[in-house]
Amino acid sequence: MAKRLRMLMRMGHLTRTGQVGDGREEALADYVLSHAVPGDVDDAIRLIDKYAYQQASLINIGDEKGLLLDAAVRRVKPRLLLELGTYCGYSALRMARVMPPEARLCSIEFSAANASVAERIWKHAGLGDRVSVLHGTLGDDGRTIERLTTEHGFGPGRLDFVFVDHIARAYLPDLQRILGQRWLHPGSTVLADNMKVPGAPRYRAYLREREGTEWRTRERHTHVEYQSWVKDLVLESEYLPSEVAAGTGGTGPTPA
Repeated sequence: MAKRLRMLMRMGHLTRTGQVGDGREEALADYVLSHAVPGDVDDAIRLIDKYAYQQASLINIGDEKGLLLDAAVRRVKPRLLLELGTYCGYSALRMARVMPPEARLCSIEFSAANASVAERIWKHAGLGDRVSVLHGTLGDDGRTIERLTTEHGFGPGRLDFVFVDHIARAYLPDLQRILGQRWLHPGSTVLADNMKVPGAPRYRAYLREREGTEWRTRERHTHVEYQSWVKDLVLESEYLPSEVAAGTGGTGPTPA
């Protein structure tokens, strides 16, 4: 609990910079590169989890919620994935491990320092060009959206899977930007972390209002990363085909 309280006290610095503020992110990269077997994604994931449990708490999705992310990617079998919030690259490692061999993942990170940490870890794990990070945000006056379109093949109906794990206040605006670009298709899935801690109430309310008409959402009950006493919630939302939406009433999200 004390470790979690110290983390909460650093939230101001985290919100401004994307890092906790004590150098743990760069130290993590050094730790993984020193101890993980080169070219072994599983070992990189194992070492990040070990670091988070034994040395310093991290704000990536963690091992418990990571299983939910793994399962969602396996179900969808996406060819084009978008991640909002790279942090140190942990969730991208998990997605790369289970996504189809031909799939590509683009991860967006507003902190250049975090993007550098993630790239170091990915290179050591041997991900190659299957995963790429873009320094920016979807709300940067169209610059990142333009890069996704011109450099990474994003376009109407092309995006299969989105993982949202960045600043809570940006969850809904960024989903609306994605919808505005018409990147999703019927069956595209959006997985969103941290629905209770710190919470994204506007995002959750938006999906509830459109349950059964535009989205079908399942609530996955779990815990905050790397501990078992603070409860959290992950939302897995499927974008509905128009013919299904037309004949389905909104009955609220389905619990896990």
